[in-house]
Amino acid sequence: MLVLALLFVQCGHKNEPEFHLRASLLVNESHTWFQAFEYFSEILEARTDGRIVLDNYHSEQLAKESEAIRLIRAGVIDMTTTGSPLSNWVEILTFCELPFLLRDSTDMRVLINSDIGKRMEQEMIDKIGLRPLGQFPGGPRHLTSNRPIKHPDDLKGLIVRVPNVPSFVTAWEALGAKPTPMAFSEVFTSLQQGTVEAQENGFAIIKAAGFYEVQKYVNQTAHVVSWTYPVIGEEKFQSFPEDLRKIFLEAVKDMVKHEHKLFLASERKIKDDLKAAGMTLVEVDKDAFGEAAREAIYNSLSPEMQVVYNDILKLRE
Repeated sequence: MLVLALLFVQCGHKNEPEFHLRASLLVNESHTWFQAFEYFSEILEARTDGRIVLDNYHSEQLAKESEAIRLIRAGVIDMTTTGSPLSNWVEILTFCELPFLLRDSTDMRVLINSDIGKRMEQEMIDKIGLRPLGQFPGGPRHLTSNRPIKHPDDLKGLIVRVPNVPSFVTAWEALGAKPTPMAFSEVFTSLQQGTVEAQENGFAIIKAAGFYEVQKYVNQTAHVVSWTYPVIGEEKFQSFPEDLRKIFLEAVKDMVKHEHKLFLASERKIKDDLKAAGMTLVEVDKDAFGEAAREAIYNSLSPEMQVVYNDILKLRE
């Protein structure tokens, strides 16, 4: 009986993971970011023989985006996806989603792979305690609304939900709108109730969040060419033994590749899906939007970041 009991206890311990991780994601389960994390969870558990288990929570079930960052730093949860909200901790992170800075995905890749991009990632580790695990593309961000917006003059007084990012508030104020920072999980209901009248996001999030149910137009401003970082708390990452760290990072590479395939497949058909759902895609005067906002955005940066801004423009030449 004693031998059987000991065997039972040993088996029980064998099934317990050494590291039980939790990830809080702002997107819902149909979005490619969440699907990538689910894939990551599967391969990570398999490759570590159950030594690392990852549970993923979509739609900000565990925490709003900024709160998730705080919880990771406090060691309460372990992973999330994030980008420009990190500028509330370190200013240089504003450049991963600065309005009217990058023209397209080529500009984005040049910045990510530059010394500036490497500095951004290192400062995430050194100053915030978050380790970036590659990048997920977000696609250009566009404005949705219930009236067509073709020119900044059409924005006057429009209440636009924005993430809690200073540069977003600055940009939309300069354009004549009334930006309202708000957690992503509250946006649909706020649009439905008229608390806010518009919001801005990439095509994939517009579809995944069901904004076509409460918004009629996608005004193709492409005001931000963005990406998000999947991240883990640096302290948690350093707590892995060397063998698990290696397996973890290899699985991360496969997760990023998997998400990129999902993203490309989604982008090819998403415009048609939004049109079929009843949305009208509006061509806008992009130059007018950029000209109206760039000076205010530049002036909102510290002198040090203004230098970085100009260095990024040189990368585009």
